[in-house]
Amino acid sequence: MTTFDYDMIVLGGGAAGLTTTAGAAQLGVRVLLVEQEPQLGGDCLHYGCVPSKTLITTARNRHRMANAARWGLPQPELPPVDFSLVADRIRSVIQTIQPHDSPERFTSLGAKVLFGQAGFVDEHTVSIAGADKTRMVTGKQIVIATGSSASIPNIPGLDEVDYLTNTSIFSLESLPESLVILGAGPIALEMAQSFRRLGSEVTVIQRSGQVLSREDKDMADIVQDALEKEGVRVLLNTAVRSVRRKNGRIEVETEQNGGKPIAISGTHLLVALGRTPNIKNLRLEQAGVEYTPKGITVDARMRTSHKHIYACGDVTGQYLFTHAAGYEGGIVVSNAVFKLPRKADYTWMPWVTYTEPELASIGLNEKTAQEQGLEYTLRTEPFASNDRAIAQGATEGCLKMLLDKREKVLGVQIAGPHAGELINEWVAILGGGVKLSTLAGAIHPYPTLGEINKRVAGSLIGEKLFSGKVRSGLCFLFGYQGKCEDDKE
Repeated sequence: MTTFDYDMIVLGGGAAGLTTTAGAAQLGVRVLLVEQEPQLGGDCLHYGCVPSKTLITTARNRHRMANAARWGLPQPELPPVDFSLVADRIRSVIQTIQPHDSPERFTSLGAKVLFGQAGFVDEHTVSIAGADKTRMVTGKQIVIATGSSASIPNIPGLDEVDYLTNTSIFSLESLPESLVILGAGPIALEMAQSFRRLGSEVTVIQRSGQVLSREDKDMADIVQDALEKEGVRVLLNTAVRSVRRKNGRIEVETEQNGGKPIAISGTHLLVALGRTPNIKNLRLEQAGVEYTPKGITVDARMRTSHKHIYACGDVTGQYLFTHAAGYEGGIVVSNAVFKLPRKADYTWMPWVTYTEPELASIGLNEKTAQEQGLEYTLRTEPFASNDRAIAQGATEGCLKMLLDKREKVLGVQIAGPHAGELINEWVAILGGGVKLSTLAGAIHPYPTLGEINKRVAGSLIGEKLFSGKVRSGLCFLFGYQGKCEDDKE
């Protein structure tokens, strides 16, 4: 019987790798965790979720201060933002969270942690090039969870200017005077609004005809309108032709709808055009692991072309969310450790864009329903009818619910205040198979934003309950006299 150095080798110390390592180690599996960066935590902790939400909160507070008069408060005069202090706070938040992702924690759980660049030698052997030496280790099972990085397009001149990505923008020591952003996905729009609120002039350049191209246009337009009202310039249907440095600034040569070239200039340039899987140095060919430019190919059990080699998280190119990575890490533990044939199910995978208003989704939207050829009906509920939203001065947006022919929920999208929190009720409802009648009949505290969930369900139930057919039946059974007529006397 072949013996291996480890029962499991996990490549990557981000959300997927840490979830897999923690679960497996606590179950008695001999686990080696390998991370190429000097710290665990991955993109989410150091360059993604944590720093971006910290920045968003700082920018939101600044925006509140700058609009104090709107709330009936004295309007203060605000000095320019010292971004070095903002960057200090971002680093402080990361350092506060870091111990949860420390090597000591995972060592205490029973795993071993090594830092270095990992690459396959064969389907069971991995080389780890560390600072002091290169090690060869073998594993009965191997989990690839190396994440993703900012995708850098082949734009003429881009490699000749100092551009920013998510790995560098949070460590700036001064606020950009003007920021040009390539792309209009979640990261791009979150940064656009945040830097505009802090005082930067911001221009967003998007090749397609809408921002947040994955979302329904009507919902994405709510976010775009909010950003434009705050002064963010959004250029749609605009292709980038080249980039160059000119007069101490970065100039982006663009073309709108095949028309005359337009030059967009800024002091800083942020490239936010999607993600690419971190597979370049893994030498996957030597292990016979199949992959595409989008990521490593896996089945529903997160297995690669070799059944003892798994892949999870961003490196698969499927759902590029931290919560998806953690979920997939759990799928790996079920299959690799418990030997249970558990399959990933993304039916009710939620996602959120953390602009203000936020845009949160779960299940199908109109785009995906139409792509699948499904018939559906819509129910909408505006935040303008929600008393708490009115009190907070945050009435932009709505909730949209898609129903199939049997009036089963296909998906829910929320564009509005705290949409990311409001979608959590739908995670429980849809994931738990809760009926809309139960939601409509549940007691929600007043006044809360969460009442919007109850009201959209109630609109469907109420339409049936208060129908003419029910009314006529009750009048017949109990002798009710029917509606009061206007007294014309």
